[in-house]
Amino acid sequence: MGLSDILDQLQIRRDEARLGGGAKRIEAQHNKGKLTARERLELLLDPNSFEEFDMFVKHRSTDFDMDKTHFPGDGVVTGWGTINGRKTFVYAQDFTVFGGSLSKTHAQKICKVQEMAIKNGAPIIGLNDSGGARIQEGVEALAGYTDVFQNNILASGVVPQISVIMGPSAGGAVYSPALTDFIFMVRDSSYMFLTGPDVLKTVTNEIVTAEELGGAKTHTTKSSVADGAFDNDLEALAEIRRLFDFLPLNNRSGSPERKFFDKHDRIDESLDSIVPDNPNIPYDMSELVEKIADEGDFFEIQRDFAKNILCGFIRLEGQTVGVVANQPMVLAGCLDSDASRKAARHVRFCDAFEIPILTLVDVPGFLPGTSQEFGGSIKHGAKLLYAFGEATVPKVTVITRKAYGGAYCVMAPKHLRGDINYAWPTAQIAVMGAKGAVEILYRSDLDDSDKITKHIDDYEKKFLSPFRAAELGYIDEVIQPHSTRKRVNRAFALLKDKELKNPWKKHGNLPL
Repeated sequence: MGLSDILDQLQIRRDEARLGGGAKRIEAQHNKGKLTARERLELLLDPNSFEEFDMFVKHRSTDFDMDKTHFPGDGVVTGWGTINGRKTFVYAQDFTVFGGSLSKTHAQKICKVQEMAIKNGAPIIGLNDSGGARIQEGVEALAGYTDVFQNNILASGVVPQISVIMGPSAGGAVYSPALTDFIFMVRDSSYMFLTGPDVLKTVTNEIVTAEELGGAKTHTTKSSVADGAFDNDLEALAEIRRLFDFLPLNNRSGSPERKFFDKHDRIDESLDSIVPDNPNIPYDMSELVEKIADEGDFFEIQRDFAKNILCGFIRLEGQTVGVVANQPMVLAGCLDSDASRKAARHVRFCDAFEIPILTLVDVPGFLPGTSQEFGGSIKHGAKLLYAFGEATVPKVTVITRKAYGGAYCVMAPKHLRGDINYAWPTAQIAVMGAKGAVEILYRSDLDDSDKITKHIDDYEKKFLSPFRAAELGYIDEVIQPHSTRKRVNRAFALLKDKELKNPWKKHGNLPL
C-alpha cells in the first residue's frame, strides 16, 4: 500500500469517526434542539485549537452481537484545546453512538484525558450526554465508570473540574459529575437521577416525570446538585467559557489575573445610602458586590438555591476573588442549613485553588425553627465555620450591618484567622439585637416601657456599633461605605504574599 493510499485511508477513517452514529442520528439530535458532541466542542474551545485523542478507538465487546456494530471513537470525543488561550482537557459524550453509553473503552478514553489533566496541571471539562453504563458490557462498564470516579477523586483540589449536563445522566453516571467542582445543566433537555420515573412508580408508587425528578429546575432550586442552568447548548457553552476565565489552571498557578479597566480606587457615593435607616428593611447585597467588582462583573454560583446567601466570583484589580455574602432580601440574610453548605463548598473550592475570599456580612443569626434544628442546621452551620477557619488564602471581611450571635462567629471574623476585617459605621456586632437582649437581661422591667426604652438605648450605644469590636481589635478599621472598593483592593494587595500553613493531617473529617 502506497503513501497516498494510506493517506486516503486516514481521511476515510477520520470522516467516519466525525460522523459519529450517522446522519440520521445526528438529525435526531438536532431535532431535539441539541448539538452533537463535536459541535459542542467547537463552541466551547477557541477556533482550531482542539487536538483530538483516540479518534479510532472501538469497543471490544462481543456479547449480544456487539461485535457486529462498531463506531470509531466509541461514543465519546476526547482531547485538549484552549479557552481564550488557556489550555484545558475535554471530553464530550456522543449520544448518537449507543446513546452515549459508557463502555470499558469509552471509560478508558475519559480516564486518559483525566490523567493527562492532572499531570499537566490543566482543568478538565466534561460534556455529559449519556444514557448510562452500556448494558451489553455488564461489569466491564461498571468497572469503567468506577475508574472514572477514582480519577475524579484524585483530580479534586488539583485541577478544576467542570461538568456540563447536556442530555441524560442517570444511574451511576451521575457520580462523576457529583465528584467535580461545578455542575451546570441545560433546561428542558438534561436531567440527572439515580433511579428513573418508571422504577419509582413500581417501587415507591410515586408518579413523576423525568423533568420533575431530575431536571434543571429541580437540581438548581431543590437539591442543589447543579450550580446553574442555561436555556440551550449555546448559552451553556458561552457561560462555561466565561467561568473558565475566573478559574486558575491548577492548585499551584494561583488566582488568575487579567487586564482591568476599572479604577482601583473608585469611589461610589451611592453605597453611603444602600443600608436603610430602619434595621428591619432589606437591601440587595448583590448591588454591593457588583459595585465593588471590576467592571461590575459577578459570576454567581447556585443563584437559584439558598438565595439568602450569595456565592460567586468577581475580579479586583484583575485578580479573581471568591465572594460569600449574606443576602438581606431573602430570610433577612439569616444563615440556614442550605446557605451554610452552599457557602462552605464555595469557600473550600476557593481555598483549594488559592483564590482569595471576600466576605460581606449582614446576618441577624441562624434561622430558627424545628425544621432547621431537625434538619441538622448545627452540623451544616459547622461546615461553613470549618471551611472559613481552615482556609489559608487571603481573607477580607466587611460587616455592612448586622453580625449577631453564632452567625458572627461563622462569617469569617478575625477569630477564624480573618486577615483584614472592616466594618461600616452601620455595623452592629452583638450576641443578639437590642430588643431581644433587653427582654432577657431586664425581665423584671418588662412592665415598665420607659425603663425598657432606656435599656434598649443603652444597649444600642454600648453594643450596636462597630466601635466596641474595634476597641478590642476585632475590627481593623471602620470604613466609609463609598470607599469600600478602594479599601478592599488595598487589603488584598497587602495580602498578596501571605503565607499560612495548617498543622499536618491526613484530612479533616467534618466536610463529609
